[in-house]
Amino acid sequence: MGVTIFKQEFASLVPPKRMFKALILDSHNLIHKLMPQAIESIEILQGEGGVGTIKQINFAKGTRYSYMKHRIDSLDVENFKCKYTLIEGDVLSKEIEYIDYEVEFEKDLSGGLGCVCKMRSEYHTFQGFEINEEEIRTGKNRAIGMYKVVEAYLFENPAAYDDH
Repeated sequence: MGVTIFKQEFASLVPPKRMFKALILDSHNLIHKLMPQAIESIEILQGEGGVGTIKQINFAKGTRYSYMKHRIDSLDVENFKCKYTLIEGDVLSKEIEYIDYEVEFEKDLSGGLGCVCKMRSEYHTFQGFEINEEEIRTGKNRAIGMYKVVEAYLFENPAAYDDH
């Protein structure tokens, strides 16, 4: 088995707690409403949102894929970190066995209210297969696009996912 690691990060004007709540804790309620052209629904198949929870993302009709399932492996709400694994779906190819993800929202250290979103992906391939890095980059750019859509929604709706 081979492992290929990708790292990405982007800065956001939205505080880390709000980004974490929207993108990690409540994604099953929010994402398909913001991106119905890409995601039809997100269902919790097992669990209540914490470690061990399995979510199924159902893609919109006419898109390249039909579904994928993620399992939450680690959830640190106080530090805005999550680890999860893509365990099933047609997103996985004959080359990729599974994908581990780590997402962390860190407070902007420059004194701003925003955050830096750090993402790490480990692609575990079956023996003898090489990963197509261009396809992976395309997928990662789509993920960043989804984060940017959520960021725009939160920026335009300051009371959404705010505890105050």
